[in-house]
Amino acid sequence: MKLLSVVVPCYNSSAYMRRCIDSLLPGGEDLELLIVDDGSRDNTLAIAQAYAREYPSIVQVIHQENAGHGGAINTGLKHASGQYFKVVDSDDWVDEGALSKVLDRLRRFDRGAQEIDLLIANYVYDKAGAKHKKVMQYRRALPKETALTWSDVRRLPLGHYILMHSVIYRTGLLRTCGLQLPEHTFYVDNLFVYQPMRDVRTLYYMDVDLYHYFIGREDQSVHESVMIRRIDQQLLVNRLMLHSVDLEVLGDERQRQYLFSYLEIITMVSTVLLFRAGTAEADAKRRALWQEIERSVPGVYRQLRSGIMGRIANLPGQFGRGAALGCYTVAQKLFGFN
Repeated sequence: MKLLSVVVPCYNSSAYMRRCIDSLLPGGEDLELLIVDDGSRDNTLAIAQAYAREYPSIVQVIHQENAGHGGAINTGLKHASGQYFKVVDSDDWVDEGALSKVLDRLRRFDRGAQEIDLLIANYVYDKAGAKHKKVMQYRRALPKETALTWSDVRRLPLGHYILMHSVIYRTGLLRTCGLQLPEHTFYVDNLFVYQPMRDVRTLYYMDVDLYHYFIGREDQSVHESVMIRRIDQQLLVNRLMLHSVDLEVLGDERQRQYLFSYLEIITMVSTVLLFRAGTAEADAKRRALWQEIERSVPGVYRQLRSGIMGRIANLPGQFGRGAALGCYTVAQKLFGFN
């Protein structure tokens, strides 16, 4: 059994996938690199197969008909043999030194028979053209280099959410929690992080900058104009998050607080993007989302509406729209996303 399975979903990734793969190969024999070619039409499959021939004990290539990002992750999880599981997108990469430290820590877990559900590391917003690369770290909220439970977790600063770039899950937990991501859907990374966290009991934080999250391609799924065009997919993920974890019965209060905060920010992003679209259809979708929340989880709805973001997002008329867009613009500048 391998120590860590890393899934690299690839779709027409030939122009940039080599940097990603080359950054992972120093992990050596403890690492299983699963390259999932999601029906690419360029040279992605040929490049992946060349790596598999050169590194047959590390690299495995899986070709499938196009199923989208979620479908590729589902396939990777199905084939994974590692004790732990990570997703690295094909236009991103990892830091070799940080990867070595993470693998060393996972080996110690293995040798000590200590089971950790979730390992968290820092990630870097590697935005094209930006002189300063924003590092998302968790020092204020998570004691480092020690096994944690939710009672040890302090409130995370605004914007410092635990995203897919941050996480390495125990593979068995992902399977037992019933994770199945929707196919042909963008933004499933939020569901990938959110749903399994319901079952996390033990955490471990390493203060290393492991993941480099590249932002800069015009066709990138997180580009704001692209997100507006794909708003129905954002709304689908938002709704799946809403119904995948019953926050009203979750026992651990700090775990509940964190998951609520995550759901809150995703709901605010959906709301603001619908404001940005500026059409009657988008406004109807915004109202429908909030009505569904009120109908299906009234306790969560009341908490969302009573928070500062919920109050701003539901202010009436042009003033409300302007206030929500203003807050979003400030968040973009502070945290460097989109």
